[in-house]
Amino acid sequence: MIRTVKTSEITENIKEMCIEANYYLSRDMDAAMKNAAATEESELGQKILNQLQDNLEIADKEQIPICQDTGMAVVFIEVGQDVHFEGDAIEDAINEGVRQGYVEGYLRKSVVKDPLIRENTKDNTPAVIHYSIVPGDKVKMTVAPKGFGSENMSRVFMLKPADGIEGVRHAILTAVKDAILTAVRDAGPNACPPMVVGVGIGGTFEKCTILAKKALTRSIDSYSEIPYVKNLEIEMLDKINQLGIGPGGLGGTTTALKVNINTYPTHIAGLPVAVNICCHVNRHVVREI
Repeated sequence: MIRTVKTSEITENIKEMCIEANYYLSRDMDAAMKNAAATEESELGQKILNQLQDNLEIADKEQIPICQDTGMAVVFIEVGQDVHFEGDAIEDAINEGVRQGYVEGYLRKSVVKDPLIRENTKDNTPAVIHYSIVPGDKVKMTVAPKGFGSENMSRVFMLKPADGIEGVRHAILTAVKDAILTAVRDAGPNACPPMVVGVGIGGTFEKCTILAKKALTRSIDSYSEIPYVKNLEIEMLDKINQLGIGPGGLGGTTTALKVNINTYPTHIAGLPVAVNICCHVNRHVVREI
């Protein structure tokens, strides 16, 4: 049976989600940050984590963004095949929600309309939107504003099948080391550790990057249902934290909070791997209507 959904409802939800994602840490990330502060072995690292907690509490109390870089809006939208949209085009409705959220929420506008001319759009549109059609009559929306300090540290590796799981391990560690060491070397904010690492393995050049991006939106306390992938998530988190780079890149046992890995079938001649780095706020909000 066909269910009608007004696109004005999509706009309103996207607006609220943009503000919520930028003002409040999600529950899973909040729990992870508190656990990191409690278990960090370095005195300086623990101090940095406590300062980050103070920052989050101030943002909540004062109703201001948890980070000055309020990101480019990334939206994953899963549309039930029995849904009929009524009103504006769905893409226009989503972008209107982003526009309203960033304007009404007093969020920094960080999007330029051309990558080389660099003229600001002044409302943080357009969003980067990923659509999928699924069974049912619901619409599931995930809003994940992505700051570019960590985004710029992300990498894609087009491995050969012979590289195997060792090649994947090396790719993840290389991307993380490059991200953090570059941040430390440049004395800039860049990757903002402790970080969350999203990894996509398989598909094609573009598919593995989407897998990695979506991996960042998975709950931080979840693991892959594929046994070897779950083991790899645990192993890589341990190896990353053994690097000793720590919170803020100033040393410690908490360099990353989680490694999430998504996989997809791929071609017999390839082994694409994408590593999408995200900072400690790892913003994501999910709603279903």
